[in-house]
Amino acid sequence: MIKTRLRPLLVLLLLGLFALVIYQTVSMSRSRAVEDLQQSASADLNRYVLSLQQELDRYKDLPKLLSSHSELVNLLLLPESDGVFRANLYLEQVNQTIGASDTYLMDTEGNTLAASNWSQESTFVGRNFSFRPYFRDALEGREGRYFALGTTSKKRGYFFSYPVKYRENILGVIVVKIDLNDIETDWNDPQTDILVTDEDGVIFISTRSEWKFRTLEPLPQPDLQRIVSSLRYGDHQLTSLPILERKRLLNSEVVTLIEGDRIDNRALDGVETRQYLQQVRTVPDAGFNVSILADLKSVERRVINNALLAGFIYSALVFLVLFLMARRRISHERARFKRQQTLSLERSEARVRAIIDNTHAGLITLDAHGLIESFNPTAEKLFGYHADFISGEYFSKLVGQEDRAVCWQHISHQNEESQPAELMVEASGVRANGSAFPIELIIGRMSDSSASRFVVTIHDVTERKENEEQLREARDQLEYRVSERTQDLTRANARLLQEVEEHKNTQNELIQTAKLAVIGQMSAGINHELNQPLTAIRSYTDNALSFLEMGKTDPINSNLREISGLTQRMAKIIAPLKEFSRKTTGQSALVSLKAVRDGAMSIMYGRLDKANAKIEWPNKLDQFFVLGDTLRLEQVVVNLISNALQAMEGQSEKWIEIGLERQPSRLLISFRDHGPGIPESELGKVFEPFYTTKKAGQGLGLGLSISHRIIESMNGQLSVANHPLGGAIFTISLPTTDAPASSIGLE
Repeated sequence: MIKTRLRPLLVLLLLGLFALVIYQTVSMSRSRAVEDLQQSASADLNRYVLSLQQELDRYKDLPKLLSSHSELVNLLLLPESDGVFRANLYLEQVNQTIGASDTYLMDTEGNTLAASNWSQESTFVGRNFSFRPYFRDALEGREGRYFALGTTSKKRGYFFSYPVKYRENILGVIVVKIDLNDIETDWNDPQTDILVTDEDGVIFISTRSEWKFRTLEPLPQPDLQRIVSSLRYGDHQLTSLPILERKRLLNSEVVTLIEGDRIDNRALDGVETRQYLQQVRTVPDAGFNVSILADLKSVERRVINNALLAGFIYSALVFLVLFLMARRRISHERARFKRQQTLSLERSEARVRAIIDNTHAGLITLDAHGLIESFNPTAEKLFGYHADFISGEYFSKLVGQEDRAVCWQHISHQNEESQPAELMVEASGVRANGSAFPIELIIGRMSDSSASRFVVTIHDVTERKENEEQLREARDQLEYRVSERTQDLTRANARLLQEVEEHKNTQNELIQTAKLAVIGQMSAGINHELNQPLTAIRSYTDNALSFLEMGKTDPINSNLREISGLTQRMAKIIAPLKEFSRKTTGQSALVSLKAVRDGAMSIMYGRLDKANAKIEWPNKLDQFFVLGDTLRLEQVVVNLISNALQAMEGQSEKWIEIGLERQPSRLLISFRDHGPGIPESELGKVFEPFYTTKKAGQGLGLGLSISHRIIESMNGQLSVANHPLGGAIFTISLPTTDAPASSIGLE
């Protein structure tokens, strides 16, 4: 019981521990995965920065080396000479050798005098690039480095510049432009993206094409105007990346970006976001920064995998523990069951031994040859032999000579199929002192794995034989007495039938007397009802005589018609009383509740008017029928209404409610008055004969008792209770039946 109550707590504990394990696993896995991602991203970033640095280092000293070449110096000294062709060929040859994008020479005004692409349609020769920062840096005597979008080629390039000097005077600028696209395309890790930004945060190299020429943060308007006027990035609008959130870590930053080209609405419905781990490195002397964005989806996958693995391991451990606990419990149950089984076997053996030793039958076991093996105490008492003395003797020693053949035949022919498995005979037993006594013995086979044995059950039937003899004598005497008693019962039965008939007649007379008693109680009201028409008849008669003496016949006819109407009225008053007072046949028939209501009300309307009482009947009574006797049911209804009126004597308002409730096979008719009710201690005595709560002279207390008997005679029930809102309620339950087709819809 305690384990059952603790089981929900154990389940909650395991679930709570499971949630804690998953939470710790997620927390530790996320922290470890972010840390590993940081290390991996840092290594990738260093590798990329190193690769980019090595690529730049290949070209950074070339402008300085080219600035001292004589062809270029001579061209700057003598711009109008034929040295332009030789300078173009030289720069073209150098550009092909070093693998640069373009190489070109400018004078101090920024005009391009010679270029490696001199023979191409989009040659730099004749163009002015004095607006480029790398040109101004070189004129000031410094090495120039700059990334920009070519104004002529519209291609991205990184520019190295160096001043061309002669005798410490700057004659012009030599520029080497390299293409960084190869470094961009060499990066092929789908989990990371590379960004290279200038000092203003403009992305000019990216593994994501849609990020190129965008900014990491919105640019202030002055900086934006400066960049646009420099034509560094052509006509690109330089909008910022859609970064929703930045979270700072130890040496990194978690950036949340909006994926896609547009936002559907202000609520950002349908917008997908992605989180990246960002690390930034500055390339020395290059003037730009390199950022790596590592997708955090790998972190989430790792967290989910670790959480699933932790959940699986936890579940496996829980199931393993439950399995070991169940196995241990099963082992304990098996050991306990084995102990109980052993104990039960010992108890069973002891019980069997006790039964054998204490049974009233003698039990003897025989071997296959009929030799006695065991002898229970009852057998010792029956035959007078001790078990040790008789063991090993033939069983035939215990039975009379005349019965030995039957017993021996059953034992010796045990293997024959026609031989029954059990022999039951009445025989004569022989005691140790040689005396004989009647016994009933049963010889049954008892087979085991070694050999067949027999068990013999012996009952001493001496007492039974004596009882049988006594019973035989008693039966003869009983048959004689039964014959005499039958004659007496026949005569008594005839008298009883006569008394029952008399009782029935008495009960009918009592019911009839109760009817007459009700009529007697209403006699005063009936007398009042008849006095009025009689007085009117006398007046009309006197008037008719007067008119007759005066010879006026017309008023006489009018008076006679009035007298005729009054006599009809008196007949209507007397007819229901006559019908109510006549004896009933007592046969059950189909009874309409409407007819019962009309009959009862024709009898009670005078009393109801006199008492100024109000009675409510249910509607559509013509659709309800019961099995019973109309006159008797009217008598019960009249009696219940009369009792209700008497219960409300002295009240200003007298109100009787009659209700109906239809059940599957019965109809309940309830009569509720609004009087004081019946004391709870008296409810059980209401239907007892001569019980009454009325004043002296108002009744003998037989009305409800007779009503109760009438309803029972119609296979019904009459019950009484106090209504919760006050007053008593009597309920009649009678068998119901369907209305005949001819009465449906009639009132």
